[in-house]
Amino acid sequence: MLPLADYRAARRAALTAPDGWLNLVARIELAPGCHLVGAAQEVGLPSGPDLLGTLELTETGATFSRPGQAAEPFQPVPDAFPQLRVDPFLLEIHTVDGIPALRVRDLTMTPLVNLRFFPEASDWIVRAKWESFAPQASEVAMKDGSTAAVTLTHRATFQHLGQTVTLTPTHWKSGKPMFVFRDATAGETYPACRFLFGEDPTETEITLDFNRAISPPCAFTDFAICPLPPPGNILPFRIEAGELAP
Repeated sequence: MLPLADYRAARRAALTAPDGWLNLVARIELAPGCHLVGAAQEVGLPSGPDLLGTLELTETGATFSRPGQAAEPFQPVPDAFPQLRVDPFLLEIHTVDGIPALRVRDLTMTPLVNLRFFPEASDWIVRAKWESFAPQASEVAMKDGSTAAVTLTHRATFQHLGQTVTLTPTHWKSGKPMFVFRDATAGETYPACRFLFGEDPTETEITLDFNRAISPPCAFTDFAICPLPPPGNILPFRIEAGELAP
């Protein structure tokens, strides 16, 4: 597990990277077929040339061709959605519940972010009980009012003020369980939720370091669609650790 200072430096770098969350300028839902893309086209961009090119979307993938050039396929990206650089943009096919959309990042932007944190709190580094169970199909609410299907397979439990707390991860990223939770600091922290990735799991234990709790992408852009906490992950007490609202 990275030292906390290095973890936060990596967090800032990821947010401000070309494929980070701070340079998103559009998310446009699409139907399969060929679409003209540009500032003056059916798939309208907020900037750039009147005609950037043609996007062809099929059930098996997507390609993009600039005027007079051969079509290029969108490329798979680990733990992300297929992407293609078409200057001055990074294009991404973002699919939620089977509905594709074109997400657009403006590479001419120079993103800046000022992250704020609670003071580091060693009491909020928790070694929790880690249990697997038979896969359970479930749905989680999304911030845009939709729902998303998930499969639940694990739970983490720990003691706080004499009570047993159970958190269930609804997503996984880079092999790590992601807990979407909200606690009584909501408002000081991002009101909808925070994300926390479990660390150093064994068959029976996992580390929950709430100093590494982060704001979700929708705290930084209206073009992200974020999950909300399942009911069991809404906590009545304060967790004064991790990121404050940006």
